[in-house]
Amino acid sequence: MTQRRAPGIVGTGETAFLRRPGPDCSTAGLLASAIERALADAGLALADVDGLGVASFTLRPDRAIDLAWHLGLGLRWCMQDEMGGASAINLLRQAWLALEAGQARTIVLAAGDHFAGADFAALVNDYNTSARDYLSPLGCLGPNPLFAMLTQRQMAAHGLSREDYGALCVAQRRYAAHNPNAAYREPLTLQAYLEAPMVAPPLGRLDCVPVVSGATALVLQAQPQGVSVRLLAQGAGYNLDQQEGDGLSTGIASFAAELWTQAGCQPGQMDVVGVYDDYLAMILAQMQDLGLVSGHGLRDFIAQRLLSGALPFNTAGGQLSAGQTGAGGGMHILAEVVRQLLGRAGTGQVAGARLGVASGYGMVQQRYGMCANAVVLGREVS
Repeated sequence: MTQRRAPGIVGTGETAFLRRPGPDCSTAGLLASAIERALADAGLALADVDGLGVASFTLRPDRAIDLAWHLGLGLRWCMQDEMGGASAINLLRQAWLALEAGQARTIVLAAGDHFAGADFAALVNDYNTSARDYLSPLGCLGPNPLFAMLTQRQMAAHGLSREDYGALCVAQRRYAAHNPNAAYREPLTLQAYLEAPMVAPPLGRLDCVPVVSGATALVLQAQPQGVSVRLLAQGAGYNLDQQEGDGLSTGIASFAAELWTQAGCQPGQMDVVGVYDDYLAMILAQMQDLGLVSGHGLRDFIAQRLLSGALPFNTAGGQLSAGQTGAGGGMHILAEVVRQLLGRAGTGQVAGARLGVASGYGMVQQRYGMCANAVVLGREVS
């Protein structure tokens, strides 16, 4: 019997991330554009697609099936996800299972949002019942105050300063210079970071992710030919601390050891890393939970591995420079790791990238993120 090949990711696509989109911009249009670009990258057409997964907060009142109809797609598999920074990896995990089970042959995953006027304020103020009934009435609008307190705790626990966080921001902006779709590409100095206006101490303006309109897409195939990216391992943890933890550790800590065993490799072997970066403190929390932090603690790790470029991370600029496209933020992080492994990252290509890890995090409840997941990915050539 001929052994069936594992599925693979064969293409990525992304729109420009826009701070001030024009009046003709729409969520459906952005998602469609990202899908078109991803299919072109994979050398495929809409007619090849029989599966669609979508993550979006602002596609409503339409859903994934409505978008499929607008695109003229007849599907064998369809899914929608609204778990914020964890959505991309959620979709990837489910799509992979569908391809392995023969439920579809070619699946496109697309994520993104368009924000106009007061759209974003309305979203965060009524994000869930906790935000609507408890946090917003107190003036705790959006996640900034919550993550300001978490950052204070992380600073105290690890002896970190604002300069340490600023180094992360400077490093990501350096990567963003190679991403033509990033909202912010101009060089950033540590001094400029420190002088940015305070938002919720110790968070300044550059610590908080800028909201943009845009979308990102991936193409997966059951039987890929040529270069593809294979899912080597995956894990997820949801509501593990029931909002009783200190926020300095994510659900990733609960499955990291199993993740690396399943992948057959170790954190130190990663050529490229993508971690969800709505706030700088969460970059460090996820990296620590993944086992990527080496040396004598977070301060040395930042200087010796991240700022130096020794460990390439969020190599398209991350959300803090490229921008956060609502529910599409996690797909931006995941797609960049895929792009690097496919060897299609242009002037920002990490030479010889063969292994990568991507993580997702999000969905704030009364305090911190409820969802965390991660995948280890590897380049494969048939």
